[in-house]
Amino acid sequence: MTGRQSPEVTGETSHDNRRQVMYWRLLARLFDHEEQAALESASLAVVEDIGLPAKLLDPQASVDSVVQRHPELAAEFDGLMVPEDDADDEGVVGDTRDRAAEVRRAALVSKVLLNVFHSPPGTVTAGQLSRWQSDAGWLERALGCRPGELRGGRAGGTGVSPTGTGGGGRTPDLSRLIPEIGLGSIEAGLVKRMRLREVLADPQLAGRLTPSMSLIEQLLRDKDNLSGVALANAKSLIRRFVDEVAEVLRTQVEKSTVGALDRSVPPKRVFRNLDLDRTIWKNLTNWSPEEERLYVDRLFYRHTARRTTPQRLIVVVDQSGSMVDSMVNCTILASIFAGLPKVDVHLIAYDTQALDLTPWVHDPFETLLRTNLGGGTDGTVAMALAQPKIAEPRNTVVVWISDFYEWQTEPLFESMAAIHRSGAKFIPVGSVTSSGRASVNPWFRERFKDQGTPVLSGHIRKLVHELKTFLT
Repeated sequence: MTGRQSPEVTGETSHDNRRQVMYWRLLARLFDHEEQAALESASLAVVEDIGLPAKLLDPQASVDSVVQRHPELAAEFDGLMVPEDDADDEGVVGDTRDRAAEVRRAALVSKVLLNVFHSPPGTVTAGQLSRWQSDAGWLERALGCRPGELRGGRAGGTGVSPTGTGGGGRTPDLSRLIPEIGLGSIEAGLVKRMRLREVLADPQLAGRLTPSMSLIEQLLRDKDNLSGVALANAKSLIRRFVDEVAEVLRTQVEKSTVGALDRSVPPKRVFRNLDLDRTIWKNLTNWSPEEERLYVDRLFYRHTARRTTPQRLIVVVDQSGSMVDSMVNCTILASIFAGLPKVDVHLIAYDTQALDLTPWVHDPFETLLRTNLGGGTDGTVAMALAQPKIAEPRNTVVVWISDFYEWQTEPLFESMAAIHRSGAKFIPVGSVTSSGRASVNPWFRERFKDQGTPVLSGHIRKLVHELKTFLT
């Protein structure tokens, strides 16, 4: 099989051969860095014939970049490798349409597996590490696992079970093997190849690093193992990144952080507040036609005072490994709102333990240095800190940022529902990222929707808008 011709056979055999081409290419690329021209050409023909983008075969393209250009594929990657119930396949195994779907599935599975298990040789850049972490997240989603679950070395996830391969030459059940391998060791190897500590120990090399979310995550994870020059350079990088993000967020907040006009406060009688149109209109009765002159016996001024009510903002952030982006963004966002008049901001971070970061909320840099990324998730410990802070529910907003993959789902949701019933504004947020992509536990998503507090989209601009509407 050479050239750009797919197998010249029809029906079921054609679909089987196409599927085999995709998996032969997968195996060849996993075990041999040299490109096999015949397999590449045949794979390209298959991908084009089934209507998938050729970019799917580009080893340099992340799954994120493919989905950004072809958003309709996102749904296909979710649960892509979760085993299907054999009972549901009975009687339709030989259906040509099902076999055609298997070819498409083979192409998508190959993309995810290659991006995760075919790591780049040599020294790894922060950008490469970030792309790998994103692709690993797509693999976890494809297997039906919780975000970060395979990287933590825990096998299995929602929907992943050790079933068989299915009949009729179906795609092998790879989900049985991958959870046992774990992705944590692969990620650790990539970080080690970054030689980050050596770079940080050299001020010149450290100065060349461009702060990014993936780099900041590694610095926050490794900060307790750094000292001296390396620690100073790490802190400098974190502060640079915090300042850059804060500048962007502050601009978004300041665009419309205004309350309603407070007409109970007399306007200041200064020239810049003079309402000339109203002054003329109200004094028209004093117009003298003979003298062609308007006599003004009263000046009118514009109200500029804004009505502000003391408000309490309680931000609760999941600081488990999958939420680092949210932790950084929300820490900075909380500090910005803490600088607004009459806004009392409290910040709580949690994994299996909760930490009240309110004393440092005005300084996001110091706050981040006190976080401890990683670990499990137990929102009930954070709720124990948050509930006593709700003194006046009507003037309180609680923002809970998490993927809501919790161990104690029922008790946590009940306490959240109680906050909502008390009159406080409760805003659940899937994550707070620049991309807006969020993975949320479907169990919580449905219940939040039913109680009238749907999970906010992950884009940070939407959270800023919600908070400004309530607080100003």
